[in-house]
Amino acid sequence: MFILVLGILLLLAGVFVSNAGYHIARYARTLKIAGGAIALLGLISAGVRQIDAGTIGVQSLFGKVNPQVLENGLNFVNPLAEVAIFDTKTQNYTMSAVTSEGEVKGDDAIRVLSADGLEVVIDLTVLYKIMPDKAPNIYKGIGTDYKDKIVRPVTRTRIRDNAVYYDAVALYSKRRDEFQNRIYQSIDKDFKGRGLVLEQLLIRNITLPESVKKTIESKINAEQEAQKMEFVLQKEKQEAERKRVEAKGIADYQTIISLSLTDKQLQYENIKAQKELAASPNAKIIIIPAKGNVPLLLTDK
Repeated sequence: MFILVLGILLLLAGVFVSNAGYHIARYARTLKIAGGAIALLGLISAGVRQIDAGTIGVQSLFGKVNPQVLENGLNFVNPLAEVAIFDTKTQNYTMSAVTSEGEVKGDDAIRVLSADGLEVVIDLTVLYKIMPDKAPNIYKGIGTDYKDKIVRPVTRTRIRDNAVYYDAVALYSKRRDEFQNRIYQSIDKDFKGRGLVLEQLLIRNITLPESVKKTIESKINAEQEAQKMEFVLQKEKQEAERKRVEAKGIADYQTIISLSLTDKQLQYENIKAQKELAASPNAKIIIIPAKGNVPLLLTDK
């Protein structure tokens, strides 16, 4: 557009100079030719627009939006038309309590009230993209700043609307996935009505009040202690059972031995023991009591 304006200005300058004095008028033809060439070049360049990959263009001429979008590559358009570029790739919008992570600098996490009246802080990322065929309607009804006008307020509102159905602890633990699916369906419906596609909703973090966190930690510690005690009791029961089985085995062994041993068997075992004692190098004198079965061994050491 700048080249076109420059060429027109040179043409006008050539016309003006041609009516001036002789010394200046001799440059009029040069100015007209240069101005005409530059204006023609500017007209051609203004009528050709390049649309990069992953984007589309929307034309508007004097406030009227063209319903046909400009696809990737070179497109011939009205030189006077304005072309707004829309990104059709997946975009993300993060709302986080961490200063450097979100779209808005500072603490931008979503604070909601749960069913039990507690304040819960939610960090969230929204993955979305625009519907290419809806880009003219988005441009006409919303503009190019649809991120701040639609994505941010709709997401924050729907999260607050749905959080009231859950207790704080449920949001943090067992019903977190259910909550995420619920707000996904709610936001997806709103986005589609505005020409946007919600690809994914990521709950990055849920922060509970300190009092609730301490209660949860105490409960977890108590459960762990109970599990530990149950393990100890189970181990003691197993040890007691082991000892009972061992004692029963010893008792059974003694019963079997007592039933199987006879006087002759005992006499035989006594004779074997005496032979072993007699063969011992340390034994010098063996005294066998007349009525006893147990020999006495005397040594010189």
